[in-house]
This record gives sequence, C-alpha cells and structure tokens, in this order.
Amino acid sequence: MNKQTHDFLDYLLNERKYSPKTVNSYKFDIEKFFDFLLKEGVLMDEVDQIVIRNFLTDELNAGISKRSCKRRLSSLRHFYYYLVDQNIVKENPFLLVDSPKTDKKYPHALYRDQIQEILRENAKRTDELAIRDQAILSLLYYCGLRASELVDLTLQDINFRTRIVRVIGKGNKERLVPFTDECKDAVQRYINESRPQLVTNKNVTTSLLFLSDYPFDPTKLKEPKMTTRGLEYILDQIEEKTGTFVGLHPHLLRHSFATHLLENGADLRVIQELLGHASLNTTQVYTHISAEAMKQAYIDAFPRARKKDENK
Repeated sequence: MNKQTHDFLDYLLNERKYSPKTVNSYKFDIEKFFDFLLKEGVLMDEVDQIVIRNFLTDELNAGISKRSCKRRLSSLRHFYYYLVDQNIVKENPFLLVDSPKTDKKYPHALYRDQIQEILRENAKRTDELAIRDQAILSLLYYCGLRASELVDLTLQDINFRTRIVRVIGKGNKERLVPFTDECKDAVQRYINESRPQLVTNKNVTTSLLFLSDYPFDPTKLKEPKMTTRGLEYILDQIEEKTGTFVGLHPHLLRHSFATHLLENGADLRVIQELLGHASLNTTQVYTHISAEAMKQAYIDAFPRARKKDENK
C-alpha cells in the first residue's frame, strides 16, 4: 500500500469516522485499481477517462457485477477528491465517467402469516437456545433492526416499562423504537431464563444483551459479543430447527417490518425515523414493495388478470 492510500484510509477512519468494514471496502477497491495501473504502466496522476473505461471493461470481462463496478467508481472518485485536496493530483478524472447502469433491485419481504409461522414454530423448540432465538426474531422483526444494531444492544437499551428500545445506528445516530407486548414477553423471558446461563457458561460479566454460544477466549476478546455473521448463522439454524425455509436474514425481517408498517397506513417519514434512514429516498423503496404485494393479491383474487398480463 502506498503512502497516499494509507493516509486516505486513515482520514476515513479517524476523521470521517467511517466503520472499519467500510474502510476495508475502500482499501480493496483502490488496491484493485492500482494493480490495474501497474499492469498498464500508468502513473496515479496520468489517469484519464480512457484508463478508467479500460479498467471498467477489464472488471466486467472478469465477471465483476455492474453493481460492484459502480461501488469501485464511487470509492475511487472519493479517493481522487482527497488527492486533489492534498495537491497530489491536479484534477479528479472520475468526475467525467458515468457509473454503469444497474437494474434496480427491490428488497424482498415476507407476508405477515410467514412471520407468525416462524415465531410460532420457533416457540415450540425445547433446546437451550430456543428462548434466545425467539427474542432475536422478535427484536429483528418488531423493531426493524439492522444486524449490527442488534448485536450491539445492551441491557440498558431495553426499557420494558415504556416498551422502547434505544438503538445506535449508522453514523452513531441514536433513535428510539417501540416494541410490542409479544416482543416484550420474548425478550424478558430470555433475560430471566436463558441469558443467565449463557453468562455463567462464559464466566464473564457483560452488559451485552445477546451473547454468542461459541467458545469464548478472554485472551483474545474482551467479551463474548455476537458477530453479524454469527447472527446470520443463528437464523440459518432457526430455519433448520423449525423446518420453515424462507431465506431468513436480518435484512429480510427489517424489510418485512417496514413493508407491513406501510401497508397498515404508517406515514413514510415515520418509517424513515423507525428505520434510521438518513434520507427519505432510501425509505421510498418500500412503496414499490407494497405496490408489488398489492398487485400479487389482485392476481391471486382474479387469476385471469395473470393470463392477460402474460399475453401482452
């Protein structure tokens, strides 16, 4: 890694307060581009539109998706902004290149009866992790939490009297999200019955709400914090143990939460606040999901509508 890249990544991490995961994505994209420049014999300050387009062509021919190429351009555009600001290069050539057009991908959402079936089937489990998993499912769905937000929750973040959970989202932004009586019961039961055993097994003192059931090495980690990947594995296991295979994922439950709010008449700005979106544009994707659900319900009610639609 050259000095310019190192300084830029340090700037993102320590001044802009980007997450380590985001900084690593920038690092990967920049190093990929520099590998290309080295192969082509082009210096950093010699990059122009032709070089960038050749780089994109190389990526696409290698099977890299348009979405990933779009992200690479965004990273490199930001990097060259920094280089210009530091007087390392004279101009930002990435400002003159349009990103590849990508198909709009709309998030998938589950139906309410699918959610209820998952909760119902999981409640039938008798293994030692069933109570914890029910609390996880409840908070992900009834509060629309991101995976990272759920694993960061502490006992102090849950207020059972007001039925409010305090969430620290992207950009260290705090929001308050209400939860249902059903969710309250699931989380209280976990704290009272299941969590104490997990804490005893780990032989630690921690305020974290959810703990990993993996072996804990105190010489490597301060506390047995659940990872987002570990959370995804837990959801995979819930499907295996309950026999309800719907592609469970933290974001699937979050999307379902937002979609069901919209379908029940919640204002888009309220949904924006509950989800912790910085921009209303991000939230508006759920209007499309709702419209698709409405169209599907119509087709189910009037099967001939499908045939006419297919004949067009």
